[in-house]
Amino acid sequence: MSPETLHYLNMFLGVGVIVLQILSVVALALLIYGKENKYLSLIKDNFIQIGFFLTFSAVLVSTFYSEVVGYLPCFHCWVQRIFIFPQAILFAVAWFRKEATVLWYAIPLTILGLADAIYLNYIYYFNPNSAPCDASGVSCVQRLMSEFGGYISIPMLSLSGFVALLTVLLVVYFYKKDN
Repeated sequence: MSPETLHYLNMFLGVGVIVLQILSVVALALLIYGKENKYLSLIKDNFIQIGFFLTFSAVLVSTFYSEVVGYLPCFHCWVQRIFIFPQAILFAVAWFRKEATVLWYAIPLTILGLADAIYLNYIYYFNPNSAPCDASGVSCVQRLMSEFGGYISIPMLSLSGFVALLTVLLVVYFYKKDN
């Protein structure tokens, strides 16, 4: 893949991540505000499909960067994959079986993945000297993707995906429609 094509792909993903971040902040603000609204109702009514889309997209993007582009995942990328990859299967099965109980399986996986994503972003953006790089030579702080002034990176993609998924799960758990 040419560097120019990869740059445009990174920009496309970067814009998508920024939109996802905005949608997550809006949903959290509306959830805190506590009034009934169509946006939160839409999320709650379709959370299984949204969860599947978010997790499957994470699987596709992660696999694309490692297998097609050739970016080897660092230790933290592997840890985060452990917590996001199975969720794509869980949400797919829940969608097929129309089972909202997937919420209870997704919450702990999402929180654990989010905790590692927060730590990786801390290392990446604020304390690169504390990176726990392993013997394989893959660095957690290597700048493989840096768009929008360095704001959009591979760790930021992961963090944004986990935050968006947790936002969806929080809406499902806490949002009560007035009927």
